[in-house]
Amino acid sequence: MTVSPDPVQRIDTLRRLIEDANYRYHVLDEPLIPDVDYDRLLRELDDLEASHPNLLTPDSPTQRVGAPVSSLLAVKHNSPMLSLGNAFNESEVVDFDRRVRQSLSLPDADSVQYSAELKFDGLAISLTYIDGVLRRAVTRGDGTFGEDVTHSVRAAGGIPPRLRGKVPDSGVIEVRGEVYMPRSSFEKYNEYALLNNIKPLSNPRNGAAGAVRQLDPKESKKRGLKFFAYGGVDLERFTLTETQSDVLQILRDFGFPVAKETSVVLGASGCINFYRDIQDKRDSLPYDIDGVVYKVDRHDWRETLGFVSRAPRWAIAHKFPAQEQLTVVEAIEIQIGRTGAATPVARLKPVH
Repeated sequence: MTVSPDPVQRIDTLRRLIEDANYRYHVLDEPLIPDVDYDRLLRELDDLEASHPNLLTPDSPTQRVGAPVSSLLAVKHNSPMLSLGNAFNESEVVDFDRRVRQSLSLPDADSVQYSAELKFDGLAISLTYIDGVLRRAVTRGDGTFGEDVTHSVRAAGGIPPRLRGKVPDSGVIEVRGEVYMPRSSFEKYNEYALLNNIKPLSNPRNGAAGAVRQLDPKESKKRGLKFFAYGGVDLERFTLTETQSDVLQILRDFGFPVAKETSVVLGASGCINFYRDIQDKRDSLPYDIDGVVYKVDRHDWRETLGFVSRAPRWAIAHKFPAQEQLTVVEAIEIQIGRTGAATPVARLKPVH
């Protein structure tokens, strides 16, 4: 006689198998099982939870796509989501490095170690985990208040519903990163849009921002969003790390994807070399970026440097020049203003 497995044990096993598959796919880039097998596991788990609703928990992989919401609620950030100052050329990077060394009273011969990272062209998100379980996702907004988009962000690849490994005793972990739309997802969605008489997206960034703000998470899921983590709130204190490089490794250990192109560099020259290297690789990346970011690696030096206005003194974004593309003027329309003045308006073919 065949004995049915205990539903509690089977549900636990399925969740671990599915989350391990998600981790290997999104973080390690090493798919563990074929898509068809993954779908079978997810369906079995979904059926078991439907049969035993008392065993359904918020961190289950089946809850990545939840119910629609009626509106987006404004939420105050526990810690402000600051913006970054910008450098638009190499001399401004040199000036930034000089200011850092002067503020730290370092001799000219000493080089500052920076964490050089990609500046993703997506939507900044703050994720709050309580006792290791994802409870809230909030957009940057104005830096003080953002919008609660937990319902839609759960479906993004790379956001674990439960943290892996040992969670700090504090109980509350806040992780920050970027939700983005890979170029492949952008192209796939636009093909779908054209077949279904839906307005195509103009670019991946708008696709990500619009998807996150959808009230129905099923619509968000259609856009194939993904997530990269790049920091958090006071993670160094919770995890006893001393550098940004350590924090990025902790984020990987928690189950978040971190961009492989991140590097530790020395001084302004190291930053500039990183920028040039990434600029050469930019078009070959599977997602859009609009620059790179340099962050002082040591946390104790960050404490010394502090902040100015709404930006840290210890970090700066080095922006790429605007990309130029040719397009086609599809029509010239004449618009008549309230005073009767006629103004020609060009209708251009969208470029991506």
